[in-house]
Amino acid sequence: MTLDSLGLYLISLLTMGGIYAVLALGLNIQWGMTGLMNAGVAGFVAIGAYTTAILTTAPSGMHLGGFGWPVWAGMLAATLASGLLALPIALICIRLRSDYLAMATLGIAEILRLVVRNEEWATGGPRGVAGLPKPFTDLAAPYDQLAYLGMVLALIALVYWLAERAYRAPWGRVQRAIRENEVAAAAAGKNVEAFRLQSFVLGAMVMGLGGSLLAHNIRFIGPEAVEPLIATFLVWVMLIAGGSGNNRGAILGAFAIWSLWAVTEIATAQLPPELGGRAAYVRVFLIGLALQLILLYRPQGLIGEKPPRPLSRID
Repeated sequence: MTLDSLGLYLISLLTMGGIYAVLALGLNIQWGMTGLMNAGVAGFVAIGAYTTAILTTAPSGMHLGGFGWPVWAGMLAATLASGLLALPIALICIRLRSDYLAMATLGIAEILRLVVRNEEWATGGPRGVAGLPKPFTDLAAPYDQLAYLGMVLALIALVYWLAERAYRAPWGRVQRAIRENEVAAAAAGKNVEAFRLQSFVLGAMVMGLGGSLLAHNIRFIGPEAVEPLIATFLVWVMLIAGGSGNNRGAILGAFAIWSLWAVTEIATAQLPPELGGRAAYVRVFLIGLALQLILLYRPQGLIGEKPPRPLSRID
């Protein structure tokens, strides 16, 4: 690998790690802050990705689209669409306990996956949607990719800042109280269902933004890009590894686990040809092994949750 190709690979690695950091922050709002077990992250990623794909692509007879919206408008629409979808889901499922909520969200994500795979008139079906515009393509390489990485990092900083303020505000304290003991929170006069609904919707909106960033980065979105393995399982591993309840941990876990995922791809590529078909299973095994080691020796994650510093006038 030449120096130039290594640099491009590192930019790509950091960009994808940053996109997953956005997804991990969204999951941290739901699970780390409020204790909502969302096993359907892939569904909200798909909504965000396909919304921005339909709105920003050129006219095509293969799928719904041709609106030609600017990328920033598509990303905003993807964020709002994920929130709008999460609202009725939350209204129906938010009263469920963690394990039942996980099963419900997993089922909804599977329904959405089947919809995007089979409704070819809207999503292109198995062919997906290609030709998404990517910002900064008018710049020469590798500055176009560096600029996109900079945009991803800026959005991470924005989401992190908003999540930190929410975490340290009275709203965040109520969410953590619900996470620890919702009966006690209700006895203190808090509307538990309303707070849980707000957390679910806000987290889903961040996931929709992450799905939009993913689609524009690879300039394509198809059913394989939103499979539960890479759009739900990996995000959960990232959050647990980094430190549930800690926004910095969510970001660190995303970059660390995505780097490990990329390294396992390189390692499994060296397997003999007769074992090439099993490479995907080897990668999942290695990620699962890493998760087990973290749970055994560092259950709080790389950066454990700490009592927040209250907001001040300076903030």
